[in-house]
Amino acid sequence: MTEGQKDATEQQGQEQEQEKGQGRGPGGNRRLLVLGLGNEILSDDAVGILLAREIQESLTAPNGWEVDFVEASLAGFNLLDLIAGYNALVLVDSIVTGKEEPGEVFELDLDSLRATLRLSSVHDINLATALKLGEELGMAMPDHVRIFVMEVIEISRFAEELTPPVREALPGAVARITGAIELMLEDTS
Repeated sequence: MTEGQKDATEQQGQEQEQEKGQGRGPGGNRRLLVLGLGNEILSDDAVGILLAREIQESLTAPNGWEVDFVEASLAGFNLLDLIAGYNALVLVDSIVTGKEEPGEVFELDLDSLRATLRLSSVHDINLATALKLGEELGMAMPDHVRIFVMEVIEISRFAEELTPPVREALPGAVARITGAIELMLEDTS
């Protein structure tokens, strides 16, 4: 490789890093991450992952948006590397409140999540704290964050199948969340 080719390769790499840091993909598109959280061997805890897979099949992103889908069993500090460099984040997960019907989908407001004030370890931080920490570290954090959760029944029993009420609620949940994502992308284009 000649000196000129090396310089061109280095410059291209720097441009890609700058685009990533600004939330732009290689084609200049804005970037959305749909992050399905859960554990596939803990019954209903898998619902975030399963919803993300179904959303991937049905989502039509408008021009100018690049959408990535990631499945993870992570939380807190460990999410930083996954979400950095995106303009928007949609997180899909399970929740047990005991106040809603199993299969009910609702949206959590990021502003209502309190930042973790005292940490006994980095595993204790919640999403709000992780985003704030990422910003303070100079990482490009998403400007738009939506958190969708489904009320579930069983998250501690080893099983690879969902409970019947949660399984039956999947199609409606996919339609609702997909529609909300499409509207968000249109509104922020």
